[in-house]
Amino acid sequence: MLSAAAPALGDLGGYVVDETGRIVSVNDHGLELLRLTRAAALGRDHHDLLHRDADGHIGPRALCPLMDAVLSRAACSGGDVCFLRGDGLLLPVRWTATPFPAASGPGTLVLFHPGPVDAPAVTEGAMPELDRLALLAETTTSLAATLNEQETVDRLAQLVLPRLADWMVVDLIADGGDIRRTHVVEHRDGRLTRHPDLEGPIPAVTAQSPLPLSRALRGSGASLAGPEVYQGEPDSGIAVVQHELFAATDMHSAAIAPIRGPREVLGALTLGRGDNPVPFTTSDLSLLEDITRRAGLAVSNSRLYQRQRRISETMQRHLLPRLPDVPGIELHASYLPAPDASQVGGDWYDAFTLSDDATGLAIGDVAGHDLEAAARMAQVRNMLRALAWSEPHPPSAVGRLDQVMASTAGMSTATLVLGRLTSTPQAGWTWEWTNAGHPPPLLVTRDGRATYLPTPRSMLLGTGAHLTRGRDSVNLPPGSTLLLYTDGLIESRAQGIEPGLARLRRHAAALAHHSLGVVCERLLEDVRPQDNDDDVALLAVRVPDPGRPFAGR
Repeated sequence: MLSAAAPALGDLGGYVVDETGRIVSVNDHGLELLRLTRAAALGRDHHDLLHRDADGHIGPRALCPLMDAVLSRAACSGGDVCFLRGDGLLLPVRWTATPFPAASGPGTLVLFHPGPVDAPAVTEGAMPELDRLALLAETTTSLAATLNEQETVDRLAQLVLPRLADWMVVDLIADGGDIRRTHVVEHRDGRLTRHPDLEGPIPAVTAQSPLPLSRALRGSGASLAGPEVYQGEPDSGIAVVQHELFAATDMHSAAIAPIRGPREVLGALTLGRGDNPVPFTTSDLSLLEDITRRAGLAVSNSRLYQRQRRISETMQRHLLPRLPDVPGIELHASYLPAPDASQVGGDWYDAFTLSDDATGLAIGDVAGHDLEAAARMAQVRNMLRALAWSEPHPPSAVGRLDQVMASTAGMSTATLVLGRLTSTPQAGWTWEWTNAGHPPPLLVTRDGRATYLPTPRSMLLGTGAHLTRGRDSVNLPPGSTLLLYTDGLIESRAQGIEPGLARLRRHAAALAHHSLGVVCERLLEDVRPQDNDDDVALLAVRVPDPGRPFAGR
């Protein structure tokens, strides 16, 4: 621990950072020079907190000479940095960095005192400053444009190969802690080549191993490595894997850095040179850490998105009902999440038996695409079930539902179709329904004629208007199929709803001879407009044809 009484420091300010670059100790004179309290300094990343250029801007780590010094873990000094004081003013400093043991392991002691800012030194063979900035800007833009983890790493390979290296190796830590070598990519003859024989699971990290990859996977700073590092007796299974990697790739020089997310270490990135004869130097490490910070944010975002997607899809499946077994008819339902499936939709379907042996069929869409919409959807569906059981006709049930929604706080608007499917020896199967602002049902006969059923004029739910809702009924031809759907299947932002209705009728007619499962699957694949970002619910019912048993496929 540094203290003001340390005579070796004299009038120098000083702080110690751990391997991740976080300040773990600072002396009193350093706090005085920086106009900071100890609480404001400890635990902070020293580059983000202090390091500025002469204009007061925080620069990329890849261009910070003090970061290079810390990552190199070798004694060096300079005078080309300003520190940002707690009062907002800049303090030009001269500094010296030297290895220093921190409580958690290897660290670096930074001593500094006020002094003029020198022109930055240029390391021979290092990437020019403008090229570094261009690479970092391109990395930020490219990796931020995808929420797919696999695509993130693929894009990373295109960014760093061959600009920085001949080889790229990525090891990622899964949510359960298992480590997998997901990518071993080589740039050769102008193209990128994956080496799947070198990919796959790798052993767990040991807490004591000082070797570069093990340290990176524990979150320590970037470091250099070569085949000689892994030539001795291996201290862990990872060391064996690394020895095999260097032997298989003929890399003579490598730089390894952790891939860190906002809260955890996600893996490690290794850049290696084989054909390129220039070895990596410590001046490359800060650039590598800047790249892996961007990669870590992209991987973290993609994992968060996938977790949200799984949660929302699971929630939606539990919110949507299981279809009943109704003698004599076929029922099939499908639900397709929105392309942004981290959001739970308000689209729903339902099928249930009624007190007089009729079958209630419903499709609906509650406004919104969030958890509140999903909760409102469940409320509307459950209330409609109860009302349909007690009310003899669909318009009565929907009218009562509209009244309840108007008196329920926080309830938004909704559209739906509710109908009763009944069968008598004389009339066969009859569909009686009402429509509250929803796209019309589609009736498809067995011989491929598709017709939209006339929609009784009826306003959507939740407007507060008092009106008598219309109803209609139709006898369903033997072997015909009734399709109920939400507007996500047909509506296009660019073209509206009419082209989608025409497309749905054409495709449904062509699929009349298929099983309901195939009908629903193909309609979701072929009809939904590409520019539609809504979810889709689809409910299909087929009545029997006594004279011609259905042989769907």
